This record gives sequence, C-alpha cells and structure tokens, in this order.
Amino acid sequence: MTYSVKEMYYTLQGEGAQTGRPAVFLRFAGCNLWSGREMHRAAATCRFCDTDFVGVDGPGGGKFDTADDLARAVRQAWPSGTGAPYVVCTGGEPLLQLDSSAIAALHSAGFEIGVETNGTIAAPAGIDWICVSPKAAAALQQRSGHELKLVYPQIESEAQPEKFAGMDFRHFFLQPLDDDNRLVNTQSAIRYCLAHPEWKLSLQTHKLIGIP
Repeated sequence: MTYSVKEMYYTLQGEGAQTGRPAVFLRFAGCNLWSGREMHRAAATCRFCDTDFVGVDGPGGGKFDTADDLARAVRQAWPSGTGAPYVVCTGGEPLLQLDSSAIAALHSAGFEIGVETNGTIAAPAGIDWICVSPKAAAALQQRSGHELKLVYPQIESEAQPEKFAGMDFRHFFLQPLDDDNRLVNTQSAIRYCLAHPEWKLSLQTHKLIGIP
C-alpha cells in the first residue's frame, strides 16, 4: 500500500486528554465525510472541518511506498534519543490508510500510536490511544476507545452529547466549535459540562498559544 500524507511535524498535542504531550503529528490525506474542497463543503456530511488534508504538499508530506518507509520518516521527525516516542495519526480520516502494516512498523520504530478518527471506520487492532470525534449524522462503527471528543454544538440532532454519553470511553470531551461564534460556543460548552459533569471541556490550546 502507498500511504498519502498531507503533512508530518513535531509539536505538542493541543486537545483532549493528551494535551501538552510532545508528539509527531502524521496527517493522512483524504476523508470520507468531505472532499476537503470548499466547493463541496455545503453538501458534505461534515461541514465544519478547519483542516487542510488535500494533497501531499505540506511540511513532511509525500507518498510513502511502504509501511517501513512511513515509519522511518516518522522516526526522523522525533528528537533523537529523547522521551517516549508518540505519534498522532490524524487527517482527514486516518483509518482510510492506517492499516496493520503501518501499525506494526510504527511500533517497531518505538512509537506509541494514537489516532484521531471520526469513528465511521472500525479501528484495526494495535492502536494504543483511540480518540473518536463524531461528525454530524455519520454512523459510528468505532463505539469504544480512550476518549470521545465531540465538537459542540452541532445542529444535527444525531450529534447531541446525550447520544454518546453511555458509550465505552474513558473520557468524554466537549470541544467548542471554532467558527464566528467561538466565544458563544465556548460558554455553551462550559454550561453543558457543569450541568453534566461526566463531560469535560477540551480547548484547542495549540491555537491559543500559536503552535501547529
């Protein structure tokens, strides 16, 4: 399998339970809920994405012919001889490409593997940290994991927090929708978390402090 990667870079995780943890972000190209092109946004299943995942032209991006090639590139992005290597596989939708061969190669390179997925594809075995972020009315196939991170609010009735609260996740996060109403959305998420303390607030701290 050839792996198409939009970008790959070393930074701090900015969201959810792993906030502040150094990681290589491995952003796979492509998604199954939106083409990534503005002309298609209005008709997409997920219409609020704020990420460019089209093509392979970002920093560290490219085509990788084998899982070992991909793992070597990820290893080169991690500071030599320091810490516990951690890679966050994201997108787009990473589970369109993250397969058992890539998981094995990344583990062989010494990495703990996290994934941030929309949950519409069941995760293969071997992923160490699964974060599911449900989108609109898209049906969930991955209904368990370490954290569920819901962008809030979403207007679709199928994406309300009550639908997900009983699922098999260790952490439940509301993350305010980052649009023109971000401050209002943040206050709304705060009120919901206070009224439903099984939910925690997740902020996009990387945006607040100005890192990728």
